Amino acid sequence: MTRKYIDCRDFPSDMNCSVAIAADSEEELLRVAVQHAVDVHHHTDTPELRQQIRHLFKNGTPPEYMVMDGMPP
Repeated sequence: MTRKYIDCRDFPSDMNCSVAIAADSEEELLRVAVQHAVDVHHHTDTPELRQQIRHLFKNGTPPEYMVMDGMPP
């Protein structure tokens, strides 16, 4: 089984959210990612939001830091 993750740093926002979430199952990851999207980013939990979030999942684990303009933070 491949670990999956989603990383808010991939989606710049006014909040500058740096949360990355990883899990062993898509269902577990979806549950936590939706909770984060609702509680922190003020989205509404809808089937459409869940579908959008699920499409953003990546295989593996999030990087420790994001490379911006070729330089680590």
